[in-house]
Amino acid sequence: MSIEIKVPPLPESVSDATLVAWHKQAGESVSRDENLVDLETDKVVLEVPAPASGTLLKIVVANGATVTAGDVLAILEEGEVSAEAPAAAEAPAKKAAAPVAATTDGPIKTSPAVRRLLDEHDLDATMVMGSGKDGRITKSDVMSFLKSDDSSGEAPGDQEGIVADEEVIGLERTEQRVPMTRLRARIAERLLEAQQTAAMLTTFNEVDLTEVMSLRSKYKESFEKSHNVRLGFMSFFAKAAVEALKKFPVVNASVEGTEIIYHNYFDIGIAVSSDRGLMVPVIRDVDQMSFADFEAALTEMAGKAQAGTIAMDDLTGGTFTITNGGIFGSMMSTPILNQPQSAILGMHSIQQRPMVVDGEIVARPMMYLALTYDHRIIDGKEAVQFLVSIKDQLEDPARLLLQV
Repeated sequence: MSIEIKVPPLPESVSDATLVAWHKQAGESVSRDENLVDLETDKVVLEVPAPASGTLLKIVVANGATVTAGDVLAILEEGEVSAEAPAAAEAPAKKAAAPVAATTDGPIKTSPAVRRLLDEHDLDATMVMGSGKDGRITKSDVMSFLKSDDSSGEAPGDQEGIVADEEVIGLERTEQRVPMTRLRARIAERLLEAQQTAAMLTTFNEVDLTEVMSLRSKYKESFEKSHNVRLGFMSFFAKAAVEALKKFPVVNASVEGTEIIYHNYFDIGIAVSSDRGLMVPVIRDVDQMSFADFEAALTEMAGKAQAGTIAMDDLTGGTFTITNGGIFGSMMSTPILNQPQSAILGMHSIQQRPMVVDGEIVARPMMYLALTYDHRIIDGKEAVQFLVSIKDQLEDPARLLLQV
């Protein structure tokens, strides 16, 4: 029986998607629930699984096409799948590689970005040893494999730096023009919209993290042993932000037309980096969470973002955002609002700097904090006091427990 493979229902507010890559070709056998194709929307990548086992008779839509919900992507002929491997003459040629120990008992899981990279270089996932969680292959794993594979075939003269003149091609000036991914285009659109809509202003402060680092160092091992999750810095900042938001509700508000919407809940967006670009998954009701609950939720969201399995619901509805450029070495920045939110907190790198404490100059672990806010509804006084509240709590973490 022939079955039409269709575009599944798209997330709310998403009108279409781009077909990124087919993982099967016409005439190939497929197994039930095996991913056939990736569809990229403005926020997430959707995988379209096979509804039944059989043979992929026809591909209707090619890579790069724009599709909408219900569009027919391919035709599948349902039936038993042969367990025999295809003949060598029929199999596509793959780049040779030394055998690699399998890291999983089932299919190797990869993100859409990694799969595209593997396809571009005609590689099989089993050739590459994954360094990610549970043996997951990352883009850096693929690039490292390609680099080592290229170097393994060098002639002795090449290894000694002796290269024939006709082989020197690295000095050519070249350009490459590639279209933005849908996610990158959406990020660009939202950032430009924020700059054109909100009256953005940034205020700065600095925080001494001596007490937080001491507390974390003292309890991180027992914390991880008790809760099976590591104790990071972000939970301190998130909990401090919630307490400051309670004191200054307008920072947790949003603008809709000529109205200000005050939110009596605290859904905090945490910016995370992924192979597809920056994402801001939202952790709900942070005020009701313990440090361990927050760290576990953050770890889960970051894992989804890296794996490309994050859902649209995970990325919408936040009331306030925290971004940490410090993990990339940023000393100071002015983050851009994540609309319709009215404020975003920027964390930065921790650096030992000379500070005057009780009349003496001592080295302290300092971090610059930045709060970008919508000046249409948040006054400078409130923004400054909000940052001071966060500073006070982090410099005396007992305030977080006592909520003072």
